[in-house]
Amino acid sequence: MMELTQGGVYLAGGETLVPEGKEAAAQLRAMGLAIPAEAGEGRTPEEEKKLQEQARKGTMAYRILQAHNTSGNMQELQIKFDRMVSHDITFVGIIQTARASGLEKFPIPYVLTNCHNSLCAVGGTINEDDHMFGLSCAKRYGGVYVPPHQAVIHQYAREKLAGVGRMILGSDSHTRYGALGTMAMGEGGPELVKQLLNKTYDISLPDVVAVYMTGRPVPGVGPQDVALAIIGAVFEKGYVKNKVMEFVGPGVAELSADFRIGIDVMTTETTCLSSIWQTDDRTKEFYEVHGRPEDYEQMSPEPLAYYDGCIHVELDKIRPMIAMPFHPSNVYTIEECNANLKDVLEDVEKRAAVSLGGKVEFNLKNKIHGGRLLVDQGIIAGCAGGGFENICEAADILRGQYIGSDAFTLSVYPASTPIYMELAKNGVLAELTGTGAVVKTAFCGPCFGAGDTPANGDLSVRHTTRNFPNREGSKVQNGQIASVALMDARSIAATAANKGYLTPATEFAGERRHLQYHFDSSIYDHRVFDSHGEADPSAEVRFGPNIKDWPAMAALPEDMLLKVVSEIHDPVTTTDELIPSGETSSYRSNPMALSEFALSRKDPAYVGRAKAVQTAQKAIENGETPAEAFPEIQTVAAAAAEKFPILQALLKKADTGAVSEGRSIGVGSTIFAVKPGDGSAREQAASCQKVLGGWANIANEYATKRYRSNLINWGMLPFLIPEGDLPFANGDYLFIPDIRKAVEDKAEEITAWRIGSENGAAEPQAFTMRLGDLTDDEREIILDGCLINYYRNH
Repeated sequence: MMELTQGGVYLAGGETLVPEGKEAAAQLRAMGLAIPAEAGEGRTPEEEKKLQEQARKGTMAYRILQAHNTSGNMQELQIKFDRMVSHDITFVGIIQTARASGLEKFPIPYVLTNCHNSLCAVGGTINEDDHMFGLSCAKRYGGVYVPPHQAVIHQYAREKLAGVGRMILGSDSHTRYGALGTMAMGEGGPELVKQLLNKTYDISLPDVVAVYMTGRPVPGVGPQDVALAIIGAVFEKGYVKNKVMEFVGPGVAELSADFRIGIDVMTTETTCLSSIWQTDDRTKEFYEVHGRPEDYEQMSPEPLAYYDGCIHVELDKIRPMIAMPFHPSNVYTIEECNANLKDVLEDVEKRAAVSLGGKVEFNLKNKIHGGRLLVDQGIIAGCAGGGFENICEAADILRGQYIGSDAFTLSVYPASTPIYMELAKNGVLAELTGTGAVVKTAFCGPCFGAGDTPANGDLSVRHTTRNFPNREGSKVQNGQIASVALMDARSIAATAANKGYLTPATEFAGERRHLQYHFDSSIYDHRVFDSHGEADPSAEVRFGPNIKDWPAMAALPEDMLLKVVSEIHDPVTTTDELIPSGETSSYRSNPMALSEFALSRKDPAYVGRAKAVQTAQKAIENGETPAEAFPEIQTVAAAAAEKFPILQALLKKADTGAVSEGRSIGVGSTIFAVKPGDGSAREQAASCQKVLGGWANIANEYATKRYRSNLINWGMLPFLIPEGDLPFANGDYLFIPDIRKAVEDKAEEITAWRIGSENGAAEPQAFTMRLGDLTDDEREIILDGCLINYYRNH
């Protein structure tokens, strides 16, 4: 079903895989390929490397990156994107940051969608204020505004923005349009700000991994099943982390465009950087149906392409899958789950005990009824599940059935109004409604906990993107817990037809109609505001009382005293745990109000601890005495001042000692987490810490590039320490002398000192940290204190 190579491979003629090694050149020549003479016969490591470097240029990913790179150096890329897209819990902060940095006009097409806060159900006028801010900015700066309920962010991008060979940047982690020949990336808001200010997206040339597909899916297997199988195979191994997944092989031709899209959007959950697929007549048909034939071209790897790894996906061997709580990689076949139900559920409960920290009772074994798993809710929605083909196949399975009159419910959210309109025209909407399902408008809520929240203790099966804790909307801090298992729309429909008893769609033996899609753009033509790139400086930006500017942020000081205010030892910490999703969505435009939710699900004491430490830094900035504002540091600072005289400054007013001999000292907080940042691209996971006085994260590893980038763009130091014994604990103070010089000098190692705890001083103990690779611009951003300061200073 799924095989991962241990090394690199060559793809010859788009069909044949040849493992790297000393015999590779000879094998490729025997196939009639013209191997450059300088590559030799592939008999030595040096000759093999030459062959690899030449063949790397044969990937689709290389060609697209090369076409968008402005650095002149393909090893260190400076990318300019063709288009950008954001939704209504990110675009306010992005535009506010860009405005503070000198924005005059959107330099490339920028689409502002409204699909996360579209319910406007909480916060009074807050959400609609954000929408009107977006509309006014689209007018003033020359953008596109998609009103609420018209389309989820990624479906609109597929329908209107994608094009073969393009690159699109989005402020949502599931920005993936590779199935349409478009390399797309989801990043935190500051990376979009850079593009708005005509700067570049700077990365090293990423590795590329082939996803080599063979066979054809059996009836009942959908794109989510294939995606979950891939995620289960690669996530824990980090096989594609920060790499590009390139989908190739004869199996691709067996998949419709909708099917490919459904797999592609889930590649985010592998922690890859981006994705790209070979294009063909199925892709061409998609563009023709959507009235944009000019955006299609045939694209495939060159006759010889080298990949840094390969995932061989045998499509015909994949069976309906289920990702049990609380991660998309916790996968089983549904058959396996049903056959070993008690063991599977016990394993989930054990994982939950770690993830939830014993804060709330979690029980899934009570879902076993008569030896079968009875779920409480089904949802087919969003950028992953809300496609036309998924919904039509679900309707075929449910046709003539009823979901029953007990607790089980089924909600269906088409991903865009054009899809909704077509379902109405072809009768599927009526068929679904007749089964007892509720069909709703385009909305991302079920993906992040803002729609269809189950009852306490319930289990929901969803064709959405994630099943992290609280992604269904429950609040552990209030004693509430429900959970989500991810499944394909087809098996959700089969489960619904069986009144909630878990059922794979391969058991359905009825008719599949394979209905054709007809795209009608009239609703967009009449409802979407499109400036066609024309800015109107006379248009006033419309604000609301919850739309606040970013607070002032200080530059990096020469020396730094940090207090550890949270310590997280989960194997992976998600961005949902760093800043919750659903209940915070109304406050994303208000940095101070939003920061009150930081780590609220994981460590409720964090905000209070961080704010207490922050009083010392505010005292420094106000010319007051830090130790008087935050007395806890008096003992620690005084005891260590003999070894580190600069700490004496904390005992004096800023104008007499906080800057000593031209040196400045800063006081702030930091958190430790083993592997933080899996999941969403939302920048607030980092910015909330900075707003509360955070200066750094300390980790063994960062789960995603985008979270590390968010830390850097908010002026926070992304420290790394080796796995093993932790040289400090929650509540400890860490002194980092000469931190500014270390960043300026590109020091590979940084010496820090544990000098005490909240309970008093201790003998200073040294340990070493690293910052990892940083570009020159990233170093300047950290030195300046944040991206806003960086642009003001430059």
